[in-house]
Amino acid sequence: MSDHRELLERLERLNAIGVALSAEHDNDRLLEMILLGAKEITNADGGTLYTVTDDHRLKFEIMRTDTLGIALGGTTGKEIPFPPLPLYGADGQPNNNMVAAYAVLNDQTVNIADAYQEAGFDFSGTRKFDQNTGYRSKSFLTIPMKNHENEIIGVLQLLNAVDPDSGEIIPFSYENQHLVESLASQAAVALTNHNLIEGLKGLFESFIELIADAIDEKSPYTGGHCRRVPELAMMLASAANQIQDGPFASFSMSEKEMYELRIAAWLHDCGKVTTPQEVVDKPTKLSTIFDRIDLIRTRYEVLKRDAEIEMLRTRLKALEEGQRLPAMQLEKALREKSRRFDEEFAFLHHANFGGEFMRPEDQQRVREIAGRTWVLEGKTLPFLSDNEVENLNIARGTLTQDEREVINNHIVVTIDMLGKLPYPKDLRRVPEFAGGHHERMDGKGYPKGLTRDQMSIQARMMGVADIFEALTARDRPYKKAKTLSESLEILGKMKMENHIDPDIFDLFIRQKIYLQYAREFLEPEQIDDVDESRIPGYTP
Repeated sequence: MSDHRELLERLERLNAIGVALSAEHDNDRLLEMILLGAKEITNADGGTLYTVTDDHRLKFEIMRTDTLGIALGGTTGKEIPFPPLPLYGADGQPNNNMVAAYAVLNDQTVNIADAYQEAGFDFSGTRKFDQNTGYRSKSFLTIPMKNHENEIIGVLQLLNAVDPDSGEIIPFSYENQHLVESLASQAAVALTNHNLIEGLKGLFESFIELIADAIDEKSPYTGGHCRRVPELAMMLASAANQIQDGPFASFSMSEKEMYELRIAAWLHDCGKVTTPQEVVDKPTKLSTIFDRIDLIRTRYEVLKRDAEIEMLRTRLKALEEGQRLPAMQLEKALREKSRRFDEEFAFLHHANFGGEFMRPEDQQRVREIAGRTWVLEGKTLPFLSDNEVENLNIARGTLTQDEREVINNHIVVTIDMLGKLPYPKDLRRVPEFAGGHHERMDGKGYPKGLTRDQMSIQARMMGVADIFEALTARDRPYKKAKTLSESLEILGKMKMENHIDPDIFDLFIRQKIYLQYAREFLEPEQIDDVDESRIPGYTP
């Protein structure tokens, strides 16, 4: 009756281990649970777990020997100093001399009562180990681990079954062998499922990074943006997680939630795959297929040529009529006119490079220049077309309102694309996190016009990360790379204008996330001294 109760208890323990294996997601802990569970069921003193590699070898994953205090591999962080066991020799013949290899090659459990008395296997390594340590390796139970497709993916080897009453080393019983075979089968399925999940996860992440890289490669001016924003977003999330007081005292993110945010950050600009490259890449205001500033340069050269021709005609006519005109005065007037044309072109050339702000008086000057005419093939034409005036008078950056709407539409496309994906439960908020980085706290953002209360903290973090990366980016065509102090001044004004979340902004400054990011991603000349007391909207 006692044996029956003991067997029942081991069966219950086997079931409990099987349930635990199904719930474990960490590979090292999973492997460790398999070996420790098998040792527990059989009361074994030691054991080793191998996995089958793609090049037909058995890799040591976990080693345990209680009597000798050996604990290697798995969660211990201690590497196993033994090379993998070959399943085949250099001549291509099966390596049936080693028990673990034999179990795989023959798909067979090997139960050995005493290694020193067993013929047919090479235990020279075991004997040498025993001589060096004073240990006595005796009973072995070696079981191949087969998954649901009947493929052997590993080997579970147990060493020295211990009699619980006498403490003597005994052979592994057939009852225990069957229990461990059952555990090995469950473990193989759990391990395969884990590897499949990890493989799909790796594929998913690689595909996401591929999309981000494609977007970054699409434009030489925003290259790296999709890679840098996730880093900044995770810095913010990690800092918020560590704060124990203030606005973030009750805020916390689990490892799964951090992963969810990271995926969202990688995908936050995926809609840009549909944005026309000539808009994404517009380096100057007059750029289309080419920069039309060169057309305007040609017009000024035509004006200077026509002015010179007119001066020469005037002098020739005067000579024909016997009149004497002051040549030096005419040439001086020509030079003055040419100088004014050069100065106007220099002004338009400068205006063509978008900046943070174009003054109203400069915009008016563009309109005045547009009022001039020039002659081409006998036709009198406006010096600047309406489209050229519209582009040259862009107040900020290089995009017209229509082009900006095309750019802005990327977030609509992003939300639409992400909203169509069948997310697992742990990633269901990815569209919301990724789609909110152009919203404003006052509801004046796009595309939905959400207010602060309508957005998650993670989506608000994405907004700060996206803006700060853009401010400090050194590869934008319409502006020079800003220093830390310049970028923080602009970001502070955005806080005061209710553009970005005030608590996240304060966290960004107080925890010096800006400096952490700068040291990793900015050029040395951008990292200037920051006086936090002078940052608009921030109180140290």
